[in-house]
Amino acid sequence: MKALVINCTLKKSPEISNTEALFRTVTEELEKEGVEVEVVRAVDLDIAPGVVSEAVHEGDDWPDVHAKILESRILVIATPTWLGQPSSVSKRVLERMDAMLSETDEEGRPVAYNRVAGVVVTGNEDGAHHVISEITGGLQDIGYTIPGQAWTYWNQGPGPGPSFLEGGSGHDWSRKTGRAMAANLLGVARALEARPLGPPPQ
Repeated sequence: MKALVINCTLKKSPEISNTEALFRTVTEELEKEGVEVEVVRAVDLDIAPGVVSEAVHEGDDWPDVHAKILESRILVIATPTWLGQPSSVSKRVLERMDAMLSETDEEGRPVAYNRVAGVVVTGNEDGAHHVISEITGGLQDIGYTIPGQAWTYWNQGPGPGPSFLEGGSGHDWSRKTGRAMAANLLGVARALEARPLGPPPQ
């Protein structure tokens, strides 16, 4: 089974990503269970604005990301919080994923059917639950199954403060929740693999 993490940090490689530091808790658990994990740092790519899966212009990297999404049974969107909102990078990713609403497989099912998704959120301000709701709402619209508690987050509370790797409290809770997230994603993904959803009634 394959999993894809789209890291929607604003930091380009090789700059250290606090968001990655947290989502690695999730991916390590998945890898222990034999899941093949791939990570894409979206800000490193040329992802044009738009709501199509095809290239918008020459050099648009989205078609390659779209192909990786379709190769994966598990998708994790990982984002920092800014002004209580998902990052602009995560919004660009979701906009391009909007095209999947009209894409179907050979049996007429939306291509996101029988796939699971979850969310990882970091930030030194409050708003994690809002960010989780925004992203999972979009993913459910597309057709992903969102298992219970398929998320983890860390924030330092309102106002300025240290980032995830700089200190603060709550790390153990965030990592424990991340391990539970991994178990729930994998459990539901295996269940859907064994008994997949059929196409929607016409």
